[in-house]
Amino acid sequence: MKNCPICNGRAVGRVGTDQYYCWNCLIEYDINSKIYEVEEDGSLTSV
Repeated sequence: MKNCPICNGRAVGRVGTDQYYCWNCLIEYDINSKIYEVEEDGSLTSV
């Protein structure tokens, strides 16, 4: 498991193939450290 690229925290969960969610920052990111914000409707917006 990778640490969060934003806060370097370890409160990270896997949400898909090569995709992770940080419970500290409330962001989703992939193995290439591309960061997404989770919208209210569940969609992802690239940050």
